[in-house]
Amino acid sequence: MIIGVPKEIKNNENRVALTPSGVAEFKKFGHTVYVQTNAGINSGFSDAAYVEAGAEILPTIEAVYKIAEMIIKVKEPIASEYPLIKKDQLVFTYFHFASCEPLTHAMIESGAICLAYETVEKADRSLPLLVPMSEVAGRMSIQEGAKFLEKPLQGKGILLGGVPGVKPAKVVVLGGGVVGTQAAKMAAGFGAQVTIMDLSLARLRYLDDIMPANVTTLMSNHYNICQEIATADLVIGAVLIPGAKAPHLITRDMLKLMSPGTVVVDVAVDQGGCIETCTPTTHEKPTFIIDDIVHYCVANMPGAVPYTSTLALTNATLPYALQLANKGWKKACAENEELKKGLNIANGKILYKGVADAFNLPYNETIEEAVC
Repeated sequence: MIIGVPKEIKNNENRVALTPSGVAEFKKFGHTVYVQTNAGINSGFSDAAYVEAGAEILPTIEAVYKIAEMIIKVKEPIASEYPLIKKDQLVFTYFHFASCEPLTHAMIESGAICLAYETVEKADRSLPLLVPMSEVAGRMSIQEGAKFLEKPLQGKGILLGGVPGVKPAKVVVLGGGVVGTQAAKMAAGFGAQVTIMDLSLARLRYLDDIMPANVTTLMSNHYNICQEIATADLVIGAVLIPGAKAPHLITRDMLKLMSPGTVVVDVAVDQGGCIETCTPTTHEKPTFIIDDIVHYCVANMPGAVPYTSTLALTNATLPYALQLANKGWKKACAENEELKKGLNIANGKILYKGVADAFNLPYNETIEEAVC
């Protein structure tokens, strides 16, 4: 198969979808890999390293899309890429369709095969290709939240861990999944007082067992959320419904409960956000203020630490990408239920219910419906 790795062009997206070591793995199975020039430079991987691993370098993004049978990316295609995607071309990347209707319609119209990292799912309901970036984003949410609590950045002027004789900050984490767990661990490590909330009592029991003493677990409901955010200094939105739009747990009216300078970091923003007032921002301009509340809503947080993120992502995606290349997407998805759940759109038809429901579009339950 001919594999294409374009340079990411989303604002301040510094990751790359494949490392030189990943290229070498594809070459072992006889595949051809084309990498756009400087695609890996911001992650610390030179064109020379890719060539040494067996890749061929192409000068433009257009050239990569034109020749490739499978495109491997990090972030969803943006508008300038839509016309480059061809019918029957396999695109393997994070799509987050449920949060972007124009992207959804563009991929339907393209006739491409869209296999989304974020909905590849194991039998135990875990999301193996979302986990590594969720780990990065969860940890980064505290790093960024702590920074924007500083007064020059319009926060409260609170040090997350406090000092002897002065109370630490209070951090509220909405969601006890991978993002929330990593955020709570990091905040606790800073010395903050942390409350982590979730709907699952079983998950709360688990978190209560593994978390340090400065982390409190609490059942997530509207009343408890209102009580907790009223005294919070930093709120982390870490809610995920795989492949579907995130629910709004904090509404515009609820911002009035919070004190000025409180920081909210909505990690769920690439799935529509779990804080109503959050809209996607960029690393270039990461925050905005509504009702005196600092909103941090960068949709590609791991892009700020691309070396770590690229290695972590390739570790997870490469085994699946090799299956797709070795067998073709139809056979790979037929034989691997995890990959099958990653299929969101194929031949102009939606194969993932969360995407269809988000925009009230027709849903096709089986691959056969999409390929017949």
